[in-house]
Amino acid sequence: MDKHSLFVQVANLEERIGELYMELGALRQKILELIEENQRLSQENARLREAGPSAGEGYENLVRIYREGFHICNVKYGSLRTEGECLFCMSFLKK
Repeated sequence: MDKHSLFVQVANLEERIGELYMELGALRQKILELIEENQRLSQENARLREAGPSAGEGYENLVRIYREGFHICNVKYGSLRTEGECLFCMSFLKK
């Protein structure tokens, strides 16, 4: 192997190492962002658990949504009720 090809190989290796180093830095930054997001979500989750929303609150929201003219049943949830009362929604509200 001559000196020139050896030099070219070393230069190529240096370039690849530099690219890997940049990629590693980007991955490290992404991991830090994910850790921060996880921490934020964990704190929010703990705060919501402490607040202890009542089960009745969810039911009241569903009743309100239904009265505003939207389906709350699993068949057409969220779509506009255009044909009057929905038997699926009504049976869900009675549970």
